[in-house]
Amino acid sequence: MMQKYLFQQFFSKITSVPFRVVFWDGTTDNYGEGEPRFTLIFHEKVPFGNFVKQPSLAFGEAYMNRAIEIEGAIEDVIRAATSNRSMIWSETLTRLSKLSMRKQQENVQHHYDVGNDFYALWLDETMSYSCAYFRTPEDTLEQAQLQKIDHVLRKLQLKKGETLLDIGSGWGWLIIRAAQQYGVKATGITLSEEQFKKTRERIAELGLSGQVDVELMDYRDLAKTGRTFDKIASVGMFEHVGQDHYPEFMKSVQALLKEGGLMLLHTITHMKEEPGDPWILKYIFPGGYIPSLREVIHLLPEYDFHTIDVENLRMHYAMTLDRWAERFDQHEAKVREMYDEKFVRMWRLYLRSSAAFFRIGGLSIHQMLFSKGINNQLPLTRDYLYASASEEQK
Repeated sequence: MMQKYLFQQFFSKITSVPFRVVFWDGTTDNYGEGEPRFTLIFHEKVPFGNFVKQPSLAFGEAYMNRAIEIEGAIEDVIRAATSNRSMIWSETLTRLSKLSMRKQQENVQHHYDVGNDFYALWLDETMSYSCAYFRTPEDTLEQAQLQKIDHVLRKLQLKKGETLLDIGSGWGWLIIRAAQQYGVKATGITLSEEQFKKTRERIAELGLSGQVDVELMDYRDLAKTGRTFDKIASVGMFEHVGQDHYPEFMKSVQALLKEGGLMLLHTITHMKEEPGDPWILKYIFPGGYIPSLREVIHLLPEYDFHTIDVENLRMHYAMTLDRWAERFDQHEAKVREMYDEKFVRMWRLYLRSSAAFFRIGGLSIHQMLFSKGINNQLPLTRDYLYASASEEQK
């Protein structure tokens, strides 16, 4: 009885969204005013102490283990949680510890080396695992991902014969498309064995071995080689760097980028500096840290980086995650066959809750374009971004 009483007191403080709770003894309580938007069903007694210490982690684990079920939209659950941030996400959580190079590689492999077959089930044909770019809500996922890649490449203003580096190159489509569309010599680096092998296969299949290269390498090691590039992109990788390593990252980019060269940094951002979600850190992105926009912008002048353009793609990522979640659900039986029910529930919660956080929870995603030193040869307007996009549609 005491366990249930403690949960009742906990839930009574969440009033922004009306909801229902069915406890393990079959009793039901409603919270908030109005018709319940979702229902939490306790299939078994869950230790209340875990919720007090880290509510997000405790809830995520209970859902993964089928101790708790959700009836209704996960977005409504997130809406209720985000209105009580100080209670759900403790601001006293410790910051991430410093990551060694080896530990960072292990963290990347934890997420990306789940297997190419798994990601191929629900990503698009390009295997792009980052925010897409939708010109209209009707765009297909593959169309939107190609538009994202093209959007990045246009911002970098690539010219034939230039060199391009992609830090955290994923499955390689950005460097491949850069070579095909702009005639540049492109290099990608990744810490994922699975992504490295798949990218090499793609390069060979497309006959681009002399023009496109991928290396299994840390950006810090590459910076020590003395190689430099005209343009650098980093899409969806900065979240893995870790707050303590931001100066190393910027110093490495400074060493790798030619004077006057452009860098496009594409990263998820918080409104303010805050610790990561404990469930995400434990099960999805160990060692990850999402910066605030001001945190990144504040770093740039220290390395003679001049900000040229900043764009927020928040709703684009919510839509991307919706598409991923839909495709994941379509292949749920196959994923269960490959792994197990716990894995299915973990990824479903991750994809659906992430979409909700971009819509209502304060997450954004920014593309920041900056130059090393002053570059006076850049276009005076952004017309080049959209003129080329319009021409492609004709």
